[in-house]
Amino acid sequence: MMVFSSLLKTGNDQRRHRRLSSSGSPGGGDTSPSPSQKSSVTTVEDTPYIASEAQLEDVESDPPELTDLNNSLAALAAIFPDVQVEVFREMLSSFDEESRLAVVTEALIKNKMKWSRGRYKVLGREAAQKPSEDTVEVLPKEERFRTDAYKLAVKNAAYNEFKGLSHSTVKAVLAEHNHSFIRARPTLAALHAKSWRFSITAIFSRKKANPEQNQFIVWHSTGLGSIIPTLKSSGCVELDRELFESFIKPLQVRSQAEQIEKDHTLALELNTEQAEEADALHDCECCYTSSTFEELSACNDGAHFVCFQCIRHAAKEAVFGQGWARSVDSQLGSLRCLAPVTDECHGCIPQELVNRALLGEKGGVDVIRKFNERLAEDTLLKSQLPLVRCPFCSYAEIDDIYLPEAQKAWNFRRHSSLSLFSFALLFPFIGMIPFLIPFILLALLVSFLASFNGRVQNFARRHLMASYTRLRRHQRGLRFQCQNDACLRYSCISCSKAWSDIHICHESSLLALRTQVELAMSLAIKRTCPRCNTSFVKSSGCNKLTCVCGYQMCYVCRKDIGNGEGYRHFCEHFRPNGGKGCTECEKCDLYRCENDEVVVTKAKEDAERLWFEKEGGGDEDLKKTLVQKYDPAKEGWVGRVWWSRPSAESVLDALVEFVIE
Repeated sequence: MMVFSSLLKTGNDQRRHRRLSSSGSPGGGDTSPSPSQKSSVTTVEDTPYIASEAQLEDVESDPPELTDLNNSLAALAAIFPDVQVEVFREMLSSFDEESRLAVVTEALIKNKMKWSRGRYKVLGREAAQKPSEDTVEVLPKEERFRTDAYKLAVKNAAYNEFKGLSHSTVKAVLAEHNHSFIRARPTLAALHAKSWRFSITAIFSRKKANPEQNQFIVWHSTGLGSIIPTLKSSGCVELDRELFESFIKPLQVRSQAEQIEKDHTLALELNTEQAEEADALHDCECCYTSSTFEELSACNDGAHFVCFQCIRHAAKEAVFGQGWARSVDSQLGSLRCLAPVTDECHGCIPQELVNRALLGEKGGVDVIRKFNERLAEDTLLKSQLPLVRCPFCSYAEIDDIYLPEAQKAWNFRRHSSLSLFSFALLFPFIGMIPFLIPFILLALLVSFLASFNGRVQNFARRHLMASYTRLRRHQRGLRFQCQNDACLRYSCISCSKAWSDIHICHESSLLALRTQVELAMSLAIKRTCPRCNTSFVKSSGCNKLTCVCGYQMCYVCRKDIGNGEGYRHFCEHFRPNGGKGCTECEKCDLYRCENDEVVVTKAKEDAERLWFEKEGGGDEDLKKTLVQKYDPAKEGWVGRVWWSRPSAESVLDALVEFVIE
């Protein structure tokens, strides 16, 4: 343990020396700073190179007009979360300052499709990643209105770095990315790599030019045999802070992690050497190898010594392999003793030692996280309680509407006498009484048979509990937030899709159904020219169709009637009674054709049936929900009445809500 403390002390002294030397001259030739260099320089004008975050100035507050614009932008992003922020910026810039937010909001509410022009947000893979500060907040910093000074600094920085591009190209790319240099830089680098100046430089230079090379990072010597990255100031405080967070800070974090890993490896080697010299090594009772005392653990029963390496192998096998039931005690939440003794040991290795062993190697944090997730999953499954799961990760929790058996006592509502207002509200539903008579009779029959048959009583109780659960679910809401720190996403309990403030269950399925049905309906009446592949639909006229390329075809049988056949393809017999088929030949009629409405209806039914067989999986509730949302009007008034009829579940839910609190 003395080795660890000495190394930590040495590392702290070295880091303290580096911080002192980094504030001095970037040349790094003389390690002893002059008195003028000992003072901490914090201004950007006096410090062309920034090595630490302490040298960055605080960003000044935005002007009042810009602050008002950004506040309006944030409000619109919260009200319309499905629209891209670019739409709001354009609208706020085009309207007058007076009542600007109210005017834009009203315009979007009335005709959102006109103003957005298809620019909607798509919840893609980036939402499934670990949320950062920019993804959690409603309006990211890169989407806000920027000051003129920041735009000028970004433009000059892009001009200096990508000299092979014209100024108009740079301006266009910056405008596409709201003058965010961090977002626009990959696009500018890709365009710069294709420019002729970059190609000439790559040909005539001895070293191959790198399009990803960053002009803002300058490496300076510390005077202690190492170099550190510094940021070349751009002259804008806000841009310097963004560049430091994007370029310098990741390098510093990576360098610090590498240094910690090297120090840890060196400490282990020195500790092992000192233990060998002092003859202080101990044997592991699992693999029988010698280890230092700091690399050993012991079970809490027979005090069997197990090395950290065996603990790592056992934990990985339990998490990623088939050794969970053999190696893990779910009740204590830790590994069982790994010592192969004659008398079976019922002890466990303390969880603190398991975590310490796993953290001793690279990737140990992920193994601990997987171990805890697997342990929580195993515990929840053994509890046999109703669970609500996050569809994007392995997180699960007990359903908050669950009631234990001891708390399933029902409290009946106490209704006062109906007022005139309540009667007026119930009056429109009096016409539904004839439809409810069969359900009332069925309920009376069930209650009558309940006293004679226990199965009927259990059946009624099960359905009443299901109705009560649906009511509690409706009161609780369908939005579910994952509590996993690596996820923290919102989802819908009903359809298991990502939640948005304007959420529609099965929206993706509804869109897929509508697309497939509309495509089938259009293909049923559409004709395609086999010569030029032009598609068209006949609106009126005869059945002889002539394409723009000169190809002639019959609209009924789709046969080529060119090369002189023309109208001879159609029936030429006289029929006294029009509207009927010819009895003398089987040629196509010149004007009469199959009913398009019948063809479209049949194509629609076939497309719906095929889609539900492929995607619906026999789920009648899903089918009813999608068809009701998709096309209730084309079924006629009979179909609308049929789909809008109250189901047995809705009637039972209404009765339970009226009777039970």
